[in-house]
Amino acid sequence: MSAYLLRKPRAETVLGGWREQTRRRLTPSARPLLDLVPASGSSPDFLTPPCGGTLSEGIDTLLSTPRSRLAADFAHLAQERPLPSWTVDLAEGRPPALRMVGHALREYFHTCLAPHWDAIAAAVRHDHTRRAQLMADQGVEAVLNTLSPAATWRFPLLSIDYLFDHDVRLDGRGLLLQPVVFGRGPNPTTLIDPALPPVLVYSVPLALGAITPVEPARRPAGDPIVPLLGTTRTRILRALDNTNATTTELARRAATPLPTASRHATALRDANLITSHRHKNMMIHTITPLGTALLHGRQPRLN
Repeated sequence: MSAYLLRKPRAETVLGGWREQTRRRLTPSARPLLDLVPASGSSPDFLTPPCGGTLSEGIDTLLSTPRSRLAADFAHLAQERPLPSWTVDLAEGRPPALRMVGHALREYFHTCLAPHWDAIAAAVRHDHTRRAQLMADQGVEAVLNTLSPAATWRFPLLSIDYLFDHDVRLDGRGLLLQPVVFGRGPNPTTLIDPALPPVLVYSVPLALGAITPVEPARRPAGDPIVPLLGTTRTRILRALDNTNATTTELARRAATPLPTASRHATALRDANLITSHRHKNMMIHTITPLGTALLHGRQPRLN
């Protein structure tokens, strides 16, 4: 859904800054995802496989998509718009094309979403709590009637102002409600194929400023320690100059995914350039005299 927002010609008020920065930071290896997601219209169902768990587990499920599913998805998409030539291999289920999409999804997540994941998760948790309370107090009718101004529940039918006529019969399968902060507007949406497990995607509000552009830590041109430490470790070390930080704060300041920040912090600690100590459930990092000397190009003081 966030990729849809990147493709739109005009920015949203709340997410406009995120979109403009993300367009600048998007790497070439993530761009195949944008070939599959249009500014309007349908994206292929196989991009959102019916599974829970981690990002890696979801991508593993995507990589094992049956060829029949891929063929059906791309046959539908071809009726809506021209497709890039490389998607022919994808429609045929060729492993290199599938792996390229899996890599694009990982790269896109870590570059465009991971720095803001705390805010995204908080908005979704808030909606989940609210709807659980509605369910307990007023029943499923209140949950469905408040999904969107475009949704109306009249037993046994949930009617939605949708882009085109599309009927989904549950037939006892249940309905998964999926909140998203990167919604395409007030109208909920669903999968193309009504035979797939029913999912209804709807927008949840995001507080103004909850997702703000994350600029990489600035460094002088030709930073002499980059060849020694690498770009990301240099950013992390500079982010600790004259201050300390949690691992989450390091990830934000260095504009890098949280697992990457943690891994590089461990390497810097092993090199005695930073120290780390645990406070409650957080790891606090502090630069050492050796790290400070390296940053500023001077000899460390010997005790």
